[in-house]
Amino acid sequence: MAPMKKVLLAAFVAAFAAFIGHRILKMKEMTLASREVTVKHLKCHYLENIEYGAEDITILKDGLAFLSTGLKFSILPSFSDDPGKMYILDLLHPKPTPVELQIKGELDLSSFNPHGISVYTDETDDSVYLFVVNHPEQKGSQVEIFRFVEQDTLVHLKTITHPLLHSVNDILAVGVESFYATNDHYFHTDALHMLTVFLGLPLCEVVYYSPGEVRVAANGIMASNGINISSDKRYIYVSDIIDHEIDVFERQEGEQLVYVKSVAVGSLCDNIEVDHKTGDLWLGCHPNSMKLSNFDPEDPPGSEIIKIKNIHSEQPVVSQEYVDNGRVIMASTVAAPFEKKLLIGSAFHKALCCDLK
Repeated sequence: MAPMKKVLLAAFVAAFAAFIGHRILKMKEMTLASREVTVKHLKCHYLENIEYGAEDITILKDGLAFLSTGLKFSILPSFSDDPGKMYILDLLHPKPTPVELQIKGELDLSSFNPHGISVYTDETDDSVYLFVVNHPEQKGSQVEIFRFVEQDTLVHLKTITHPLLHSVNDILAVGVESFYATNDHYFHTDALHMLTVFLGLPLCEVVYYSPGEVRVAANGIMASNGINISSDKRYIYVSDIIDHEIDVFERQEGEQLVYVKSVAVGSLCDNIEVDHKTGDLWLGCHPNSMKLSNFDPEDPPGSEIIKIKNIHSEQPVVSQEYVDNGRVIMASTVAAPFEKKLLIGSAFHKALCCDLK
């Protein structure tokens, strides 16, 4: 019996070692750890006043852009102790310059830590509402709802918390108080999250919130990150950053999401913006996330901007529109188009305004 036990133990150890080796290879694939990029630039300049990242940017149809800045996140380097801020930028101005938005209300600005953002325009009176994911003191997640008034003021209306909104990355406003949100972790701790990633367990979710109902709208995602909606409001797009895909869901009655398909993008894509006129998706991506998590200023994390045309066709066109090796802009997270301009934001570095050809 003893020899049999030894054989079984040896077989188990060999199988376990093979499994661990396989998962290590998969982790390298997920993080694109060996990937180097070839620079592909546009004509760009740095946006003034943005020194510590513009993690998310969204643009209204009239050219007003909102920027969330100063994010502090557990896996990212941070170069400022100041709280986060919101900025506004008028792309119709001859020299667009970000202006800090004044925030009025009872929100604690000393711990403000903005992440993903979304804008909702109420068609009944054209009121503009800004939804902001907030991680005060880097603990948990909450959603702040503001009303945009005058030229440079946000009025804080409400803070929303819920057990299902435990690790919110990005948000998509679909009503004055309703939204979809992505959770990029299933577990609350980084250690358990990394274990689920290592094991390849797709546990992350998209949550639907309204004052009368909160529920999981979609699940089975490795790491749900950016989220946005098609121009006709029929489809919702979610970036599965670890699987290097954009998932497409059909939005049905009762805010049910039905999975349609996934489009491979070959990079770790963060936020999603949709061109108001063409419906093209623009993605801010990390070409090699190991350089992001193991930050080295001598070998900085690069940036990659990807566009998807005709995403609902049988053959969507995925193209690289801008690539940098980290010497101009590090860790791009968002690319927002307007007319012939493109705003590129980053996790912790700077932001660019580029001319599109």
